[in-house]
Amino acid sequence: MITLKEGDKAPAFSGTDQDGNKVSLSSYKGRKVILFFYPQDDTPACTVQACNLRDNFALLKKNGFTVIGISPDEVQKHKKFETKFGLPFTLIADPNHTIIDKYGVWGEKQLYGRKYMGLHRTTFVLDAKGMIRKVFLRPRNKQHAEEIIKAWQQL
Repeated sequence: MITLKEGDKAPAFSGTDQDGNKVSLSSYKGRKVILFFYPQDDTPACTVQACNLRDNFALLKKNGFTVIGISPDEVQKHKKFETKFGLPFTLIADPNHTIIDKYGVWGEKQLYGRKYMGLHRTTFVLDAKGMIRKVFLRPRNKQHAEEIIKAWQQL
């Protein structure tokens, strides 16, 4: 259950990216960060979302954003996803749900009447001080970068 809200301090974390490097949120201090949590690499909706962020990466960068994707997939799967779709941003592997649990994005879901536990696709937009300025509980995968820029301009 997502308990973090706009105005909260983003929980600190560290993890391993698709290249096997350790990544910490603290290393992005002073930068605006887009943390997008997604269920699984190389699935239709997740691919559409990641490719929208890829296709608009220059615009996001121009607006001062750093993009970080987080899912429960392993490092090797992230590397294949990055390579297959030419993703220019960091993907953090969180198979033990350490970061996912800190951000409260794991919980009960329902599909075709069947309930199961899974990751709720959620994006947190952080300001340069590490404060959560916007939370997208249901990102529009095909227009996600555009909705982030629009929301930021309205803050």
